[in-house]
Amino acid sequence: MSVYDKIFPPKLLTLPNGKQISKPRSRAPLAAVILVAMTALSVEVTGFDMGVLVSRIREFFVILGEMIPPEWDYMSQIWQPLFDTIKMSLLGSFIGSILVVPFAMLASTNIIHSRVVVAAMRLLLSIIRTLPTLVSALIATYIFGLGTLAGTTAIAIFTFAYIGKILYEEIETVDMGPFEAMEAMGATKVRAFISAIVPQVLPSYLSNCLFCFEGNVRYASILGYVGAGGLGLILNEKIGWREYASVGMILLSLFVTVFIIETISRAARKRLV
Repeated sequence: MSVYDKIFPPKLLTLPNGKQISKPRSRAPLAAVILVAMTALSVEVTGFDMGVLVSRIREFFVILGEMIPPEWDYMSQIWQPLFDTIKMSLLGSFIGSILVVPFAMLASTNIIHSRVVVAAMRLLLSIIRTLPTLVSALIATYIFGLGTLAGTTAIAIFTFAYIGKILYEEIETVDMGPFEAMEAMGATKVRAFISAIVPQVLPSYLSNCLFCFEGNVRYASILGYVGAGGLGLILNEKIGWREYASVGMILLSLFVTVFIIETISRAARKRLV
């Protein structure tokens, strides 16, 4: 008998015929103990102090209060960085989602039967996916210099890895009948993939690309912290100078922009799915 069985012994139920059976035990107590232990360990490692949080949380609302009302006159200086952020997001999302298609095909076990190729492609996508977008943007600034090109590259890399994983998982769930029929008729694997697989995954693929674009607009707004252009440049500057009214205007414009993009994207995704 395990330690868990000794602490939480199984309950016995008696059936009408006199037989006794063990009632399945809930694993909730064990899960709760593990959760409490991990929480205590996290508090110890991170040095979390509830007293500091309680005593200093009011400062957050002080800063938030200084952002209201926003400095409306500053909007004239926000338009260009805002458009740069949208352009980075749109172009990076488009490039990343297009380039990943052949890699997703090579990572699908129902299309490619070589375990080495599939494992290599999935490892590549996993490595890229673990690379933070800010780190990608920082590396890109060293290669391409400061500006929106670095931000576009970082967003394309993130989109490449994000869409790649979702896409090859979707490819593995499709009906392989048309694909196998085309191969039997002599079509190449690429031709069969384009004609038989792409139409099945296209609606969900486009929907995921739109969803990724929504998120990329938010990510692009902080890439300016490492010199990758967009709203992050002026946001970092205004926070550094404690000009919170201008920060409020930047955040308000970003909120409205993201809301509009999400509304349009949500309507488009409903038509696709």
